[in-house]
This record gives sequence, C-alpha cells and structure tokens, in this order.
Amino acid sequence: MVKTIYESITNISIRQLSGILNCSYGSEAWDVEQELQWINQIRSESNKTAANKLITKYYKEIYAYVYKQTLNKELSMDLTQEIFIKVLQSIGSYDKNKASFRTWLYRISTYRIVDFYRSKHYKYNSLVNSIEDYDIKDEEDFTISIEYKEDVEKIMEVVNQLDVSNQQILRLKLFGEYTFKEISEILKYPESTVKTKYYSTIRRIKKDLKEW
Repeated sequence: MVKTIYESITNISIRQLSGILNCSYGSEAWDVEQELQWINQIRSESNKTAANKLITKYYKEIYAYVYKQTLNKELSMDLTQEIFIKVLQSIGSYDKNKASFRTWLYRISTYRIVDFYRSKHYKYNSLVNSIEDYDIKDEEDFTISIEYKEDVEKIMEVVNQLDVSNQQILRLKLFGEYTFKEISEILKYPESTVKTKYYSTIRRIKKDLKEW
C-alpha cells in the first residue's frame, strides 16, 4: 500500500508544483467527519482513494511549509513525500481525541525537517540554491524580506544549530504561522514555555547576526 501511495504522492508533486506556493489552503471549509472517514478507510482497508484524498487535501500546505525552510524545490518535494509516507505508515497511531489530524501532521512534518538538518546527509549549500524564490512575511520586529535575502543563509545556519525544541517552535511560528497557543498544543509544551523559547531564540539570532 505504501508503495502505491508513494507513486501517487509523486504524481501530485509534479502536477501541482507550478504555482504551489500561491495556494489558498486555509479558505476552504473542509468536513472533519469526511477526513476522519478517510483515515478510518486507510486504517481498515488500506484504501488508496481515501489516502489520495487525504494527501491532496494537505499536500500544498505542507509543501509550502517545507519549501519556506529549504529554499529548494526538489528537496522540498522529496521531504514532503517522505512526510506523507511517514503519515501513512503511522496513521494507525493517530488519536483524534488527543489532537486534530492537521496538528498531528505538522508535528510529524516539523520533526522530519529538524531531523533532516541534523542528519549527516544535509549539505548547507542546498539552502541557497533557490534563494531567488524566497520571501516570508514580517514577524513582529524580526523582519526577513527579499531585499535582505542574503541574510537568509546566515539566519538558517543559526536556526539549524538550535536544539530540537527551539527549532520546532521557531519553524512553526515563522514558517507555519501558528499562534503560541497552537504551538503549545502541537508540541505539548506550556504556552509560557513556548513564548520564552521563541523570544530567546529570536534574541540569539539577532545577536549572532550582529556579530557576523
């Protein structure tokens, strides 16, 4: 089942790559009950149609989340595929009473991104290959804009050296655009801890950039 779903993910990535970062994934009112039905069908029947529908629902959103952090289209496609394969392999452990599926999906996605940058296979130059395509919205007084794109390389080098929890919080806040409360629910940390870690990380990045 995983192999056939992997092939389906590959087809989605090729078909949807054009314009994928301009997607409007938050405006549609998805039926949660339908989503749970797909999950149950995947669990009980290894249902390919249900798996494809679930993947299609979240593919653009997760791809955009990954791409903002890798700046590399091919790498983002590979990581997104790996994330959804992990989701399908682990879907039996998903508990709707503990978290929404979207929350659970972002938790898996964030762990995979952090693991990638901590792995021996990671090569730092992959961050700058597609930097011309990179931009993100302002986050309070910590601004990264396209006119300062040369700083992205430095910023991501600092981020990739952080401990796992700080990386997770920063990535979810800046690239996933989650609130502190939502991050608290995803990572199972008190909201006060999330805020403290986030702002201390921002201060560290600012300090390191000044010393660069």
